[in-house]
Amino acid sequence: MTSTPINILAWILRLAAAIIMLQTLYFKFTAAPESVYIFSTLGLEPWGRIGIGSLELIASILLLIPKTTSLGALLAVGIMAGALLAHITQLGIVVQNDGGQLFGLALAVFICCSILLLIFRKQLVSYIPFIHA
Repeated sequence: MTSTPINILAWILRLAAAIIMLQTLYFKFTAAPESVYIFSTLGLEPWGRIGIGSLELIASILLLIPKTTSLGALLAVGIMAGALLAHITQLGIVVQNDGGQLFGLALAVFICCSILLLIFRKQLVSYIPFIHA
């Protein structure tokens, strides 16, 4: 892959989204009180916390593999859309006095991965056997 501005941007977006998702896994997988609070409020504790954490791990790995970036971005957009919706409808923008940090991180991943979907749209379409880009 050449180092064109789009490729550099794509790697920055991949890394940003993956790092954000990966750093939150510690809290989900160790049942940190903040994570337990969030998923209890949503009625998804503990399996939702573990399941979402597992999906975020898969999305992060897929994002970092060039041939599967579009799949990781699609998965992450879906997860983050759910997180943003949960914040807006049930949790609030600010959760346990975090100043909106979790909401902001979910929004950042959503935006990064939405842009990646635009950049890698042909790759994503190539996974659908009956559509040719």
